[in-house]
Amino acid sequence: MKLTVVGCSGSFPSADSACSSYLVEADGFRLLLDMGNGALGELQRHIGLYDLDAVFLSHLHADHCIDMCAYFVARYYRHEGGRCAPIPVYGPEGTEQRLTTAYADTPSASSMSEVFDFHTVKPASFDIGPFAVRTEKMCHPVEAYAIRVEHGGRSLTYSGDTGPTAALDELAGGTDLFLCEAAFTHGKENIPDLHLNGREAGESARRAGAGRMLLTHIPPWTDPQVNLADARAVYDGPTELAAPGASYEI
Repeated sequence: MKLTVVGCSGSFPSADSACSSYLVEADGFRLLLDMGNGALGELQRHIGLYDLDAVFLSHLHADHCIDMCAYFVARYYRHEGGRCAPIPVYGPEGTEQRLTTAYADTPSASSMSEVFDFHTVKPASFDIGPFAVRTEKMCHPVEAYAIRVEHGGRSLTYSGDTGPTAALDELAGGTDLFLCEAAFTHGKENIPDLHLNGREAGESARRAGAGRMLLTHIPPWTDPQVNLADARAVYDGPTELAAPGASYEI
């Protein structure tokens, strides 16, 4: 598998990065994990606008899904070649209604489903193209899911947004690459069931026995080097900061 970081900023885009969006490729299949603010523009640096095969939305906060409204425009109003066939979109219950409400002026209440084939995510194991995936519910103010993606005996686990939870440790067990949020700073923010800090992300990776970790979803007001040091203090596997445009072979 190949992972490309399309965007990794938390809460809102930074001067250097769009919000959460990660492209996973194998066997010519292209799966996008989240499409937050600014992600659609950045995605076109890596693949064509109509080259995606499926989208997974971890949850329905704007910094993880709002550019799906722009992608609706690209797919619904395409003149050259005609309207796009529906692409599978996996998201929490209410995803279609959330995107329709956010867009606010779709031609009809069902227009989104004309270009997006919506599938409701619950804790489950299923296939997306060549990928075997498993989803688990996380600790966040809205319904949110982490996802484990496997192909060819290798695995990637993406936390989405979550506070500390044993469900994430278990889902990431033995994973080759752990793409883990670290929005909070240890000793600064302490809001239950919202986000991880760098230390908590490192502790989760250690408990999971992850092969390596990428810290992501760090907001522009947070010093990423502090979170990186905090994670490395408790997890001795290779640990890096996710960077927009960076690619990783898994």
